[in-house]
Amino acid sequence: MKLLPKIDIHVHAVPERMICRGTGDGYPTPEEVRAIYDAYGIERGVLLPDGCYPEGSSDICSPREAKTLVRDHPGTFGWWFAPLASSAGNNSPDTDLSAILKQYRAAGAKGVGEISENRPFDDPMMLNLFRHCEACGMPVLFHIGRLGGDYGIVDDLGLPRLEKVLGMFPKLRFLGHSQKFWAEIGETDEESRNGYPKGKVTPGRIPALMRKYGNLCGDLSAGSGYNAITRDPDFGWAFLEEFADRLYFGTDICSPRNMHSDMMKLAGFLDDAVTRGKISWGAYEKICRGNALDLLEG
Repeated sequence: MKLLPKIDIHVHAVPERMICRGTGDGYPTPEEVRAIYDAYGIERGVLLPDGCYPEGSSDICSPREAKTLVRDHPGTFGWWFAPLASSAGNNSPDTDLSAILKQYRAAGAKGVGEISENRPFDDPMMLNLFRHCEACGMPVLFHIGRLGGDYGIVDDLGLPRLEKVLGMFPKLRFLGHSQKFWAEIGETDEESRNGYPKGKVTPGRIPALMRKYGNLCGDLSAGSGYNAITRDPDFGWAFLEEFADRLYFGTDICSPRNMHSDMMKLAGFLDDAVTRGKISWGAYEKICRGNALDLLEG
């Protein structure tokens, strides 16, 4: 069986590292991303800049730099998303964000994200952002966080605010990511939703929401996505099969040190699953690359 090269829905990079984090590392360069990709059979990735959130970063990649990196390194970065904040323009829930989104789209952006703004999903500013993303046909990739002292769109246990916007914007594709999203693949509580729950999965809010709302998708990147799928392999294989049309392989590489992170084990898990017959070839192809190519290239 010939295993497939992966398309990464979620990667971060900078043209050159300028400022390191307190841990001594920082965003990877294109060459460092390529080295990680080669080690794990990944073809290309979607570059997510974070120019709208400098308060959460020691170093950033602007949308202009993201566009340039895709142009200059097409064998590593195939696409990029726009980092549009809900406060862009006039800092108002009535701002015509479509005027900005159309320019980003004309410049080559394929979606919006990673949205990490620390406002509730149903804040009027966020609703305005989602409204214009839907109108412009720009999918959104989001990170869920807690209010204050964290980053990510805010929601409560059980994801009631996410459910609200899924119903309000049925034509907008939402790609979910982060611990507080993937912890809810099973039943959880306030403490465990902040991390990486272990053990057998009793189906939680994510399967229920994905069954109810066809516009909710899963970004399988980072330790949170890998943990959600692998903590209970039997459940994980069934989940991959059931929602194969709406799941996306991803890494969330944000440092050259990620070469040996758990997030990089997802590629091998998927390869092993199809080789052993735990998931179908059709599900494997869609999750590894087919869904991403459909989303990004139509």
